[in-house]
Amino acid sequence: MTATLVAQGLAGGHGHRTLFDALELTVAPGDVVGVVGANGAGKSTLLRLLAGIDEPQGGSISLAPADAFVGWLPQEHERVIGESVAGYVARRTGCAEATREMDAAAVALGDESLAAPGTDPADVYSIALERWLASGAADLDERLPVVLAELGLDLGDAPEQKPMTSLSGGQAARVGLAALLLSRFDIALLDEPTNDLDLDGLERLEAFVRGLRGGVVLVSHDREFLARCVTRVLELDLAQNSNRVFGGGYDSYLEERATLRRQAREKYDEFAEKKSDLVGRARTQREWSSQGVRNAMKKSPDNDKIRRKAATESSEKQAQKVRQMESRIARLDEVEEPRKEWQLEFTIGSAPRSSSVVATLSEAVFRQGAFTLGPVSLQVNAGERIGITGPNGAGKSTLLRALLGTQPPDEGSASLGANVQIGQIDQARALLAGSQALATAFAGLTPEMALGEVRTLLAKFGLKADHVNRPVDELSPGERTRAGLALLQARGVNVLVLDEPTNHLDLPAIEQLEQALDSYDGTLLLVTHDRRMLATVKTDRHWRVEAGTVTER
Repeated sequence: MTATLVAQGLAGGHGHRTLFDALELTVAPGDVVGVVGANGAGKSTLLRLLAGIDEPQGGSISLAPADAFVGWLPQEHERVIGESVAGYVARRTGCAEATREMDAAAVALGDESLAAPGTDPADVYSIALERWLASGAADLDERLPVVLAELGLDLGDAPEQKPMTSLSGGQAARVGLAALLLSRFDIALLDEPTNDLDLDGLERLEAFVRGLRGGVVLVSHDREFLARCVTRVLELDLAQNSNRVFGGGYDSYLEERATLRRQAREKYDEFAEKKSDLVGRARTQREWSSQGVRNAMKKSPDNDKIRRKAATESSEKQAQKVRQMESRIARLDEVEEPRKEWQLEFTIGSAPRSSSVVATLSEAVFRQGAFTLGPVSLQVNAGERIGITGPNGAGKSTLLRALLGTQPPDEGSASLGANVQIGQIDQARALLAGSQALATAFAGLTPEMALGEVRTLLAKFGLKADHVNRPVDELSPGERTRAGLALLQARGVNVLVLDEPTNHLDLPAIEQLEQALDSYDGTLLLVTHDRRMLATVKTDRHWRVEAGTVTER
């Protein structure tokens, strides 16, 4: 079915806070709309409104046809205990809900007393059956093993029994991709679908999105994915309290946005300069008028009527000029100054240089369940910048733990150099975790900083009073990532280890991180699937990790 979604005058937010309003958006078949904006601008809120999960603060959302199958795939960071792979896929594709609705309709068809008042059980069942068929539930069990195999996931012959909690992070990411590939939505709403995907997964996702006949609205911080897939960009600009749809792809949006911002700044600067000039001239005229009256009063005797009249007329002329100038100022079209966007001002704290050899592995083997990394022989020298890539589950995170000495080898040897000061952002963002308030947990890791200094630093990373007093585990992944970056700035490091650092960061923060890495002169180990980051960040070595082996390119 081809479907169109239309949002008119839409407003959304949390409680009494409005994040966006007067939003206009039409999503027609074949449209791929990328939603961009800083964290907290309302991107996920918008998807929830379009999916009908939440009620808007204002405006309307309509579908044509009204029974179109809209699928919302939110970010999922926690796996449900007891849920199988097949159950997860059925839930994410909407097949589970469609099956429940059809089963309930079938029961009501057999016992009309169970039907909702004022409804015809036969009509309800017919609609539920059509939706069940449209969701793809009828043959989901047959399609699931095929797609899992295509993605390289060998989960045995019974995915309906394999618990999601038993999968590695890479396997769970690929099951999430499988759910998307198996979905049959008329309109798909995707929230960060690129998170945790490796390069192969990203390419499959791109091919799927580009091949969809229905409309798509997606939120992503992967710039290359946006550039390759989206046909339009919806920008939610919290700083300017505005939203705008840009035609064309992502790169064309960047160019047009830069032009519009430059023009807005030039227009304001021209207005401010003109107003300042008129205000200055009016002030001068006022001063001249006042000085003229004072001089006339001093020089003119009380009985010199002619000179007094001339002085009065002169001062009235000056006053008239002042009024004219003030009138010109009042007639100026007011131009509001563009608000300055919040930017992450980020630098990486430096520490004294480490030993010339940072870490070595010699014929080292690391085992983790059925997985084996190695034997590996590698050496990391001070100041080297190493990019590390490879499929999910290939052993990249194990390699990092091996180099940092946090996972001892089962065979061979591993050693860490002297004076090594490590700063790390791992995939799980585990350094900052637990039930302590963020400010307290952060202060515990930076004992040399006073609590006031901690709060000031976190505020620079967009983590203010409502964040620093909350338990760390209640923060979003993006907020925890920014707290981790703040920790890198607070503590001096000479070895920086970043494992998928762009996950959960917004686009401005990613660009700021890249700038900080450009000026960082210590040792760098960078694991990322962000293709633009790989192209932007300067590295002098590249390791490829695949199936437990490490090769240098």
